[in-house]
Amino acid sequence: MVTVRGGGLPRTDAVGGPAGGRAAVPLWWVWLAAWPVTAVFALSNAATPLYVLWQDELGFSGTTLTVVFASYIVGLLASLLCCGVLSDRFGRRPVLLPALGLALAACLMFATAHHVAVLIVARLFTGLAVGAAVSAGMAAVTDVAGPDRRRLGALLASSAMVFGAGLGPLLSGVLSETLPAPTVTVFVVEAALLGTAALVVWRMPVPVSAPAPVRHASAKPAGGGDGDGDGDGDGDRVVSVRMPGVPRGSGWHLALGVAVFGPGIVATSFVLSLGPSLLTGLLDSDSRIVPGALAFSMFLASTCVQFAVQRRSRHTILVGGAVSIVLGMVTLVVAVHTSAVWALVAAAVLAGAGQGMGQLGGLSLLASGVPPHRLAEANAAFSVGGYAPAGVLAVGAGYLTDAVGLTGAATAFGVTLATAAGLGGALVLARRNREGRGGPAPR
Repeated sequence: MVTVRGGGLPRTDAVGGPAGGRAAVPLWWVWLAAWPVTAVFALSNAATPLYVLWQDELGFSGTTLTVVFASYIVGLLASLLCCGVLSDRFGRRPVLLPALGLALAACLMFATAHHVAVLIVARLFTGLAVGAAVSAGMAAVTDVAGPDRRRLGALLASSAMVFGAGLGPLLSGVLSETLPAPTVTVFVVEAALLGTAALVVWRMPVPVSAPAPVRHASAKPAGGGDGDGDGDGDGDRVVSVRMPGVPRGSGWHLALGVAVFGPGIVATSFVLSLGPSLLTGLLDSDSRIVPGALAFSMFLASTCVQFAVQRRSRHTILVGGAVSIVLGMVTLVVAVHTSAVWALVAAAVLAGAGQGMGQLGGLSLLASGVPPHRLAEANAAFSVGGYAPAGVLAVGAGYLTDAVGLTGAATAFGVTLATAAGLGGALVLARRNREGRGGPAPR
């Protein structure tokens, strides 16, 4: 629990008058508000092409590398449990600025790492920063967009996330191959990007909104009073750090989004982790640019498809995402059995497109049905539904590959994810048929 005395802290990120009475923010600010999300997500995958260098330098095993990957998921999930609730209560800026500070600290640790423990802590800090970007950062984009541009806000927030996730490994691969001190230069550049993101957050015109309801502490000392010792009867204001959720009536929005986004984010994580090993074997090359380019292509497809389908109904977008994930995983199984580079590239593009549509459809559903003072928490709940399975994958993929080999592990995971995505798409179709076909949802 986070306890706030005297009725709670005011939100400190608000500008202007009430959201309902203020002039619309210029469109360029809506786009710029998405930059902090991009910058933080660029860090999330920036280290991926460099692990082979750290393994040679520090001499740690593949099992230890799995722990390094898993520490990111631990930090991410821990951040999602609290950042959404805290952001809805106290504002976007008070959550985002400390998160960017953690991201900058992670850059410093990556650039100076001389022990695997430093890499673990750096990945933990990265996960904490990404959790804040997912919940508070993406909600801030929707806030800046305003009620009349909610669909645009959801589109830009979702696109910023996946574009950053692809930009990180591409920059890392190119910079580490072409400039000296590869494990230092990459994170100097990333720190510069994060610095500009901090400036954006500092000046971001986030509108005033009603704070999230906060419950009073129920326990009172014997003899009366409110328990805070001042006798004013206000009581302590308590913000629960709990599993994030959505308001009553929005449960189906969350469930439908997670049903497709969950398999999508796991599929892209799987391709991201599997791609370098497959490319090394297929191309007989240890270049860090090639796997970085593969990852960028995957997330570029995720970004572009969201702009392409933005005017479709949300249910149609989700079903399209499910179909794309199924095709991507089938193609991935073909790639590992035939050693075909084209199939691996096609699998990456299809998985990225499926994840992008699942993410856009889910975030759009939440933005349309969740009030602003609960949106960051809802975004956090949505992300927990996707990233929790991805955390299990990070550990399970390594052990399964050691047990049955790369081909067997890829086949098992591909079939499992294709089945999960198919079931998710079927759930969306069933819900759409039950609700009946209507006109396009308001933007």
